[in-house]
Amino acid sequence: MRENGPMTRESAPIEDWYDGAYPARTTAKLFSDQRWRLAGAAAAYAVKHSPVWLMPVLTAEVIDIVVEKRPLSQLWVVAAIMAVVIAQNLPLSVLYIRWLSQSVRTVETNLRMSLARRLQELSIGYHRRMSAGVLQAKIVRDVENVVEASRQTFDSTMGAVSTLAGALVLTAVRTPEFLPVFLVTVPIAAGLVFATRRRMKDRNAAFRKQVEAMSARVSEMTHLIPITRAHALENRELDRLDGTLVGVRDAGIRLDMLNGRFGALAWITFQLLSVACLIGAAWAAYTGTFDLTPGDIVMLSSYFMQLTGSVTVLMNLAPVITKGLESVRSMADVLSEEDIEHNDGKMSVPAVDGRVTFEQVAYQYDDAAAPAISDLTLDVPAGETIALVGPSGSGKSTVLNMVIGFLRPTSGRILVDGQDMAELDLRSYRKHIAVVPQESLLFEGSVRDNVTYGSKDLSDEVVLAALSDANAAGFVEEMGGLHAVIGERGSRLSGGQRQRIAIARALIRNPRVLVLDEATSALDGTSERLVQQALERLMAGRTTFVVAHRLSTIRGADRIAVMENGRIVEVGSHAELVASGGAYAALSTSS
Repeated sequence: MRENGPMTRESAPIEDWYDGAYPARTTAKLFSDQRWRLAGAAAAYAVKHSPVWLMPVLTAEVIDIVVEKRPLSQLWVVAAIMAVVIAQNLPLSVLYIRWLSQSVRTVETNLRMSLARRLQELSIGYHRRMSAGVLQAKIVRDVENVVEASRQTFDSTMGAVSTLAGALVLTAVRTPEFLPVFLVTVPIAAGLVFATRRRMKDRNAAFRKQVEAMSARVSEMTHLIPITRAHALENRELDRLDGTLVGVRDAGIRLDMLNGRFGALAWITFQLLSVACLIGAAWAAYTGTFDLTPGDIVMLSSYFMQLTGSVTVLMNLAPVITKGLESVRSMADVLSEEDIEHNDGKMSVPAVDGRVTFEQVAYQYDDAAAPAISDLTLDVPAGETIALVGPSGSGKSTVLNMVIGFLRPTSGRILVDGQDMAELDLRSYRKHIAVVPQESLLFEGSVRDNVTYGSKDLSDEVVLAALSDANAAGFVEEMGGLHAVIGERGSRLSGGQRQRIAIARALIRNPRVLVLDEATSALDGTSERLVQQALERLMAGRTTFVVAHRLSTIRGADRIAVMENGRIVEVGSHAELVASGGAYAALSTSS
């Protein structure tokens, strides 16, 4: 890892060793590369915090100088020491904050980058199972919980430990008789933490699950707002969200009540101990049991207040630490997930001719009772356009996903130019693929940004030529040119315009294999004609897999494969299949 920056691609990835079953150990390892900064921060804190535990001794000295009528010069010496002890706080505080912030922020960046990297590696099946809102909560909220818990723990622990250490050492030097009284607080604190630890863990886990459910619901609600508004279902969506929010509220109240009871019990216990120490010191001085000066009584009272305050602070960290550790466990859902696409070490694909062969391919989804694809054998020569037709659930989309490499056959194999896809680095293979789905995925940015996604160094002339071939140059010019902003998910564009931007993006890539998944099904007649013209330019000379419900859009395909129940029942050109009077002819008649 770089000394002053986030994890690089060459560093050992966090996900390789992350273990949610042991969150404390995992958290320690997250900060292992920052140990020298943290050590420097701890040293700076100990010194800058020294006035807290030095001032009671110096105050006691001032009191004794006055009571015992010592020379006034001693008072000025103590005053000078006090001033120096206080003044050093500023530079060392700055140094402490810098080192701690660098450490915590570096871990924060590394965690988020590791989560993002893992999300890019996880299979498409995993992403279909998981809610985008839940995954977003892990990257945003869980990382924030870990970072804040780490920062608060370091701040509070350093303050409490340095105060305890200073108070105990100086008490041992000046009044060793009271040292055992101070040490009683430690086992009491440990007992209280132990008694509530399990309940805190359970309540934090329950609260986290409710928050993740809320994130998923909010993400779904915002995505469905156009449909909700169009069907006047606003109140129904609010009712659904209300139930989730009530769950978060109730889980939060239960967690807050437990933390509140814990904090109140700790405060009462240590305040009573503090009063007992003050009365005990006064009694010892009054009766002459120990040789205590008035300054010693003030010092002991101050130290015990600091001692009980420090132990209370440490105890109150229990809810914070528990919350952070629960977030460490939560992130393991992503970082320790094994359903990933393995590409490292496999054969790179520098070029693709475009021949795709299915050899007795079968595929069954994990949660399905029957295979989605069965014994599929199909040879698609380079440059051929093949259309897949059939009723919903016949396996068309599954075939497309296997062509892209999103799904791998349960049995059989798929060959690309004679090479088994299972042996290929799919990242390099996909550089030669372009996909135009039913609903084009655009992002907030300019037209140029969306068209050149993944190919930023292209000239404006090349981009404009792609837009022209995609029948998009006219409306792009009307919008203001290449740098016109299209809005979130292309909200400023119509469906047909979004599709043509997606086609221009595909043209820019100059793919050898093209996947068209219902690319015109949601368009009106005028938009469909413009998009179809653009698609014909895009498909020229490329191996193309087309799925379409409108048979009129695939009549020009070189071959049409008719699918039923995961099997190909007939293959041929439009004219051949109509003439044969089989399944395709029946579909043509019904459409």
